[in-house]
Amino acid sequence: MAEPRTYWIETLGCPKNQVDSDKLVGTMHADGLTEADSAEAADLVVINTCAFVEEARAESVNTILDLAAAKAPEAELVVTGCLAEREGEAVAAAMPEVDVVAGFGVPVTLGRRPESPEPPSFDLLNLPRPKSERPWAYVKIAEGCDRACGFCAIPSFRGPQRSRSQQQILDEVEQLDAREIVLVAQDLASYGRDQGQGSKSLVPLVQAVADRVEWVRLLYLYPSELNDTLIDAIGATGVPYFDLSLQHVSPPLMRRMRRWGDGDRFLERITAIRSRFPEAAFRSNFIVGYPGETEEDHDQLLAFVEQAQLDWCGFFSYSREDGTHAAQLDGEVDSGLVRDRLGELSERQDEITARKRDEMVGRRVKVLVDEVGVARSPREAPEIDGIINVPEHVPVGAFTEVTITASLGPDLEATP
Repeated sequence: MAEPRTYWIETLGCPKNQVDSDKLVGTMHADGLTEADSAEAADLVVINTCAFVEEARAESVNTILDLAAAKAPEAELVVTGCLAEREGEAVAAAMPEVDVVAGFGVPVTLGRRPESPEPPSFDLLNLPRPKSERPWAYVKIAEGCDRACGFCAIPSFRGPQRSRSQQQILDEVEQLDAREIVLVAQDLASYGRDQGQGSKSLVPLVQAVADRVEWVRLLYLYPSELNDTLIDAIGATGVPYFDLSLQHVSPPLMRRMRRWGDGDRFLERITAIRSRFPEAAFRSNFIVGYPGETEEDHDQLLAFVEQAQLDWCGFFSYSREDGTHAAQLDGEVDSGLVRDRLGELSERQDEITARKRDEMVGRRVKVLVDEVGVARSPREAPEIDGIINVPEHVPVGAFTEVTITASLGPDLEATP
C-alpha cells in the first residue's frame, strides 16, 4: 500500500489566517494527507499568505520563494490566502515555481485556480478543524467587513461581513476542547449585524462561550460598538481584556480616515471601563504617517498615549493601498519623519508597559500554562503580548495561582 501524501502549511499574518489554516488542515486530513516533519519532506507545501499592507505582501513573496527553493523537486507548491485572493493572477504569472494559486474557498488539494468558473466547493468559515493542540484557540465568528475605513483594503478581497450562526460557533468551541477561546473577526463588535441583529448578537454569544470554557477573550473591538452591555459581558468572563481598534486620536485625521471617535471619547470610554473593572487590561494599534498627519496630530497622539496608559500598544507606518480612499489623498508624510514619530511613540509606550509590568511584582494572579515554562494571565493575549515564565514542572494546560517575582521588560517571572 502506498504511503499517504504528506503536507506542510506555512501561515503568515493575523490570527484569522491561523483559523483558516486550521480549517485547511482539517480538510487535508479528511483527504487522507498527514503532516510532514518539515517543508522539505512534504509532498504538498501550502503557504497561507497575508496581503494587508506592502510589508506583509513582501514577506509573503519572500516566503513563497524560500519554500519553492527548499521543497522537494516533485512536491506541489500551493499559494492561498489574502495574496492569492487579492493578486492571484499576478502571482501565477510572475512565479512559475507555484503550481496552484487558490483563493478563499478553493480546496488546495484540488488544483483549481481562482479564475475557475466553478463555484467553491466549500466554505472555509464553517469547515471543521482539528482539536486544538494548545490550551487556547482562536475562533473566527465572522468573515469580511462592511466598514469603509480610508486606509483598509480588506473589504475589497475579504468581501462584506458574513456572520456565522451561534450554534456553528459553539459546535466548533466544543470540538476544539480548549481552555481559553479567543474570538476574532475583521469587525468583531458588528457580529450579527448582517443578520439584522448587530451587537445584540455578540453579548449572548460571549455568554454562551463563557459557559463552555474557563476564559473567553475578544480581539479587535471597534470603539463605537463598545456599549455598557458589551463591557459588562466581557468583564463577567473573568478576562477583562479590551483590544480596541483606535488607529489615531486627532479629530481631523480621524475624519480623513473615515473613522469614528477621537482622543477625548476614547479616554472617556477607557476611564469608564476602569471604574467598573479596575483590573482591566487594554491594547490598541495606531497608524503613523497617514496622509495629512501634522505635527499637531502627532502631539495629540503622544499626549493620548501618556494619558491612556494602555498596557499594550502597536504603532505602524501608513501603507498606501490601491483602491482605498487614502490612496487618493494628498499630504504624504516624509518617510524619515514617520520613522522619527514611530520611534518617539514606541519609546514612550515601552516605558509605560515596563512600568505597568513592574507594578505586577508581588501580586498573586491566575495563569494558564500554554507550554512548558510559559504561562499567561488574563492581561496577556496569546502570541502578541508578553508572557509569564513559570517553573517547568507546572503542567501544560493547567490553570494555577502564581506570585509574580520579577519583571523583564514585557515579560514576567513567577512561582506557584
